[in-house]
Amino acid sequence: MQVVTLGPEGTYSHRAASAVSDDVVFRESVSAIVAAVDAGKFERGVVPIENSIEGSVTETLDAIADSDIAVTQEIVTPIRHALLAQSPNFETVASHSQALAQCRSYLEREYPDVDLEAVTSTAKGVEYARDDPTVAGIGHPGNAGDDLVVVAEDIQDRSSNSTRFFVVAPASERSQGGGKSTVVVYPNANYPGLLLELLEAFAERDINLSRIESRPSGNRLGDYLFHIDFEAGLYEDRAKEALEEVEEIAADGWVKRLGSYDRQHVVD
Repeated sequence: MQVVTLGPEGTYSHRAASAVSDDVVFRESVSAIVAAVDAGKFERGVVPIENSIEGSVTETLDAIADSDIAVTQEIVTPIRHALLAQSPNFETVASHSQALAQCRSYLEREYPDVDLEAVTSTAKGVEYARDDPTVAGIGHPGNAGDDLVVVAEDIQDRSSNSTRFFVVAPASERSQGGGKSTVVVYPNANYPGLLLELLEAFAERDINLSRIESRPSGNRLGDYLFHIDFEAGLYEDRAKEALEEVEEIAADGWVKRLGSYDRQHVVD
């Protein structure tokens, strides 16, 4: 089975995708990955959904809301950032914007005078470091290879730093079995107590919400849709009842059930 994820080779997305299949190919953006899976070009895609420090990945939220795909698995991997360079003497640190943010305190403390450059991925920053002795990259220490040195390891500001990834598939593979589920709700309405009504549909049935995120619908200013992760399978009666109530609340909009799934931890 071929899996598509964020490239180039060596990204944290690549490490997560390798837990799904050894046959991994790359795209430059989350939206391109989701669109390719939606079009049936790939059986699976792996996209980051949330980081424990920087929060949700809005590009992923918007891409899955705008597509017709399934979420079949959740992968959680620890983020071990290392500073990689040809030597300890460099002028610029290049990495993905989230990696730079996750190492902000370390960089401000140890390298207050270096320039920070945001690039498309952690692996791209490491590539720059290989090509330019004045550049250091931030990435997994295993990405150093033979031509870079690990200047410092575990430079992330919090040792608990980890990222959740969704494994996405064509909509036909949506499952009702699993310990967690994800839905996207577009009420197409705005009135006092709307969000409370949505939350009560789950709370009254003792269903824990592990994440709720609002995003602009794109239709008009002040109009939102909601991404909801909850700890129950869609096969459960309590989940069915909760979503029936949510669908009544969102009668003028829509509810997209992305599926139920289980979590896998990747430790590397």
